Amino acid sequence: MPTITTPDGVKIFYKDWGSGQPIVFSHGWPLSADDWDAQMMFFLHHGYRVIAHDRRGHGRSEQVGTGNDMDHWVADLAALTEHLGVRDAIHIGHSTGGGEVARYVARHQERVAKAVLVASLTPNMVKTDANPAGQPREWFDAVKSGMLGNRSEFYRAVPEGPFYGFNRPGAKPSEAVIANWWRQGMAGSAQAHYETVSSWLEDYTEDLKKITVPVLVMHGEDDQIVPFASSVPRAVDLLANGALKTYPGFPHGMLTTHADVLNPDLLEFIKS
Repeated sequence: MPTITTPDGVKIFYKDWGSGQPIVFSHGWPLSADDWDAQMMFFLHHGYRVIAHDRRGHGRSEQVGTGNDMDHWVADLAALTEHLGVRDAIHIGHSTGGGEVARYVARHQERVAKAVLVASLTPNMVKTDANPAGQPREWFDAVKSGMLGNRSEFYRAVPEGPFYGFNRPGAKPSEAVIANWWRQGMAGSAQAHYETVSSWLEDYTEDLKKITVPVLVMHGEDDQIVPFASSVPRAVDLLANGALKTYPGFPHGMLTTHADVLNPDLLEFIKS
């Protein structure tokens, strides 16, 4: 399997397909590069070079006991793009990967042409007086408790319920989609997944303020993980060159459930 070794000695798995302008994908929790299959195949067939990695502690990357935090993930991504000679790239991040992309672009803007934040936790998703639509502290504690209990059952409950909106009236749950989410999650490190929750409590305001390249913010209006009103309008306001595209009724995992809608919208932004 193709891997790089980071400056602190961690092996990171990646996929690198095709040629042309590079598109680099950063996945959400607790998933892996495989969550981008629908996007990678779409853009590969449209003449782009597509790259996705498994974050440390996730998927096929090394499961280490240190560095399971946003700054290390960004450093790992920078090591990967440097190793692959990636320049003039489009970076696309989903959920936790949105925070990774925002901080990476803020620190390595010279390598980036455009960025996309999909169902991203940026600028922050915690409920406070200044962000009343955010998730309450108890929600984050419940995620941690779920992983400390029966992680396998918890990793069924999340995709069966709020992640893909399969808990909504009239929804038609896909067993294949649920099983694929479970498969990716269970391949990763319980420790890394548990410690990832700390990154959800961070504030990415200063990262967004530093970004000057064009950024598209895409968010489903029925996102039950990162509530729309919690982050989306504020993220666009903080960006120097931000645009917003919203999707009524779409869930947090809309890249999977509605790839047929989102992929052409991503292509339009990239080509614009």
